[in-house]
Amino acid sequence: MISLVPHLRIAGALLILLALAHCHIARLYRWEEEAARLSPFNRQVLLVHAFFIALTVALMGALALFWPRELASRSALGLPISAGLTLFWAIRLYFQWFVYDRALWAGKRFETLVHFGFTAFWIYLTGLFALC
Repeated sequence: MISLVPHLRIAGALLILLALAHCHIARLYRWEEEAARLSPFNRQVLLVHAFFIALTVALMGALALFWPRELASRSALGLPISAGLTLFWAIRLYFQWFVYDRALWAGKRFETLVHFGFTAFWIYLTGLFALC
């Protein structure tokens, strides 16, 4: 049987990189400039939520990177955490296809590549945590 530990460590490192990439993504898509059009309340909520999403992804990554055996052990704590992570990434996968408007990526080379790349990553994470 294949060990999940190396996969969890890889997923953890990738999640931490994704969290760190939020700074670059924010600049690339000019989130502050876009958010400036919102009311002060909505702008602050948006930026605070973006920060906490990145923090949550980083913490998920740290959990998988530094405690992979505990996640894969089906222990009293590992099992519900893995189940929660499975649900989280399965819902994220659903949103990738059924909430984001197809017009955001269809027919655009880079955006389509990103869309399918993240689809593959969400499938990997969902499957990996489900196996735990």
